[in-house]
Amino acid sequence: MRRYTTVLLVLSFLTGAKSQERPSTKSSYDQEDQTPTKKTLPPQLMTNLATLRDAAMEDDYAFKIVAHLTDNIGPRPDGSPQAQAAVEYVAEEMRRVGLDVKLEPVQVPRWVRGLETAELVEYPDQAPGTKQKIVLTALGGNKPTSAEGLTAEVVVAHSYDELRSFGRAKVEGKIVLFNVPFDERKSAAGLWGDAYGEAVDFRGKGPRAAADLGAVACLVRSVGGASYRIPHTGYSRPAGIPAGAVTNEDADLISRLTAQGSVRMHLVLTSRNEADVTSYNVVGDLKGSQHPEQVVIVSGHLDSWDLGTGAIDDAAGVAVAMETAELLQKLHLRPARTLRVVAWMDEENGGKGHDAYRAAHDAEIANHVAAIESDLGAGHPLGFDVKAGPSAVEWLAPMQEVLRPIGANLIKVTENSPGADIAPLAKLGVPTLGIIQDGRAYFNYHHTAADTLDKIVPEQLRENAAAMTVMGYALAAMDERLPH
Repeated sequence: MRRYTTVLLVLSFLTGAKSQERPSTKSSYDQEDQTPTKKTLPPQLMTNLATLRDAAMEDDYAFKIVAHLTDNIGPRPDGSPQAQAAVEYVAEEMRRVGLDVKLEPVQVPRWVRGLETAELVEYPDQAPGTKQKIVLTALGGNKPTSAEGLTAEVVVAHSYDELRSFGRAKVEGKIVLFNVPFDERKSAAGLWGDAYGEAVDFRGKGPRAAADLGAVACLVRSVGGASYRIPHTGYSRPAGIPAGAVTNEDADLISRLTAQGSVRMHLVLTSRNEADVTSYNVVGDLKGSQHPEQVVIVSGHLDSWDLGTGAIDDAAGVAVAMETAELLQKLHLRPARTLRVVAWMDEENGGKGHDAYRAAHDAEIANHVAAIESDLGAGHPLGFDVKAGPSAVEWLAPMQEVLRPIGANLIKVTENSPGADIAPLAKLGVPTLGIIQDGRAYFNYHHTAADTLDKIVPEQLRENAAAMTVMGYALAAMDERLPH
C-alpha cells in the first residue's frame, strides 16, 4: 500500500483594495474580487466529461470485473496459478473492449503460504499443563522457521528507541514483538493514511532492527483498526529472520504478561518466498487520435495477498481503470493521446512490476503525460492526491467542477508519489495522481481474510469509476499537458 505524506493545498484568493477610491475602514469583504481566472476547457470536452461521469454512475462493468477476480479466481499472490489466471482474464477482457494489449514480463518471488502457529509455553501464573494460542500470520520477504519451529523468550518494544535501549544483551536470542497500535482516532478523523504510515513502518523495518540486535525472530502488531483477532499480513524488508504479524488482542496479551515476568513462545512460520518466476504486467492501449505517442496511464495492481480474495486491495483499482477504457469505447470517445490501462504485478511483495515497467519504457518516459493509480479500496472517492507542477490545481479546476456532483472534487498536493506503482514515474517528473477514497474502514479489512467482495458497495465503486474516467479522459483529451 502506498505511503501518504500530503500537504493540503490552500487556495488563497487574491484580493486588493483600491486605496485611492475606498475608505480604509471598509472590511476586506467589501473589496473587489480579484480571483484569478480559472483554467477552462472547450465546451464540447466539458460536455463529454459530464456524459462520462453520468454513464459511469449507471455502469456495473467494474463490479463485474471485481466479482470475477475475487469469486471466480480468488486470491492472487505473486507467482501463483491464480495470479496467472488473473493476468489471462484481464488481458482477454481488455482485448474484448478493443485495446491493444501487451503482457510485459516481471520476475516475481513465488509466495508460498505455509504453517503459521504460535503459542505461549511459559508465562507468569501459568495454569499447570496449559499453553496459550497466539493468532498470527507470516510477513512476506523474510526467512521461514524450520518445520519444527523455534522457542525463545519474548521481549516487547513500543518504539525503535525502546528497542535500542534494551541493547544486544537483552535482545540477542529472543523474539522481539513491536506493539505499536494503528491510531484509530487519526483514522476516524480522516487521517487514515497518516495512521497507517506510522504503524506500517514497524512492519517494514522492524524485523531488520530486531535482527541487528541478534533477535531470532520478529513479530509486529497487525497494522489495522479491526480488533476481531484477525491478523494483517504484508511485506517487510528482508532481515534474515522469521517475521510475522500477531493480532491486536494477542499483542496486548503478550505485553501484559511480559510486564509481569518472563514469557516464552514456540513459533512456527514456514511461509516463504521461493525462487523468482515470470509473471506479467497487463498493459492495454486505447490509441490516441492525434498524439498516440503521448500516454496517460490509469491503473491498479492485480496481485493480492492470499488471506482474503483481494477485492478492495486491489481488484477494485484494476476494475475502475478498465472501466475507463470500456466507457470511452462504449460512448465512441477517442482522446487525442493514448489512454493506457495498466494492471500492475507485484505491488504487494516488493514492487518489481513498476520497476519492470520503467525499464521497458525508459526511452518513452518523456511522452508520459500523467499517471493515475487507485489503491485505497472502493470507498467513496473524495478527489485526488496530485504530484505535479505548482500550477496543476489551476489546470485541474475544470475536472473538479465535473466531479463536484458526486463529491469527488478535492485536490490535495503531495510531495511524494500518490501511489506505489506510479512512484518510479513520479521520481522522473511525470505528473501523478491517486484517487483519495474514504479510508476510515479500509484498514479494518486490508491484508486480512476479510478482504472479500462483500466489502465493496457497488454505488461507491461506480463513483470511483466516474472519478478515474473523468480525470483520465480529460488529461488525455485536453489540448495542453498537465505541468510537470
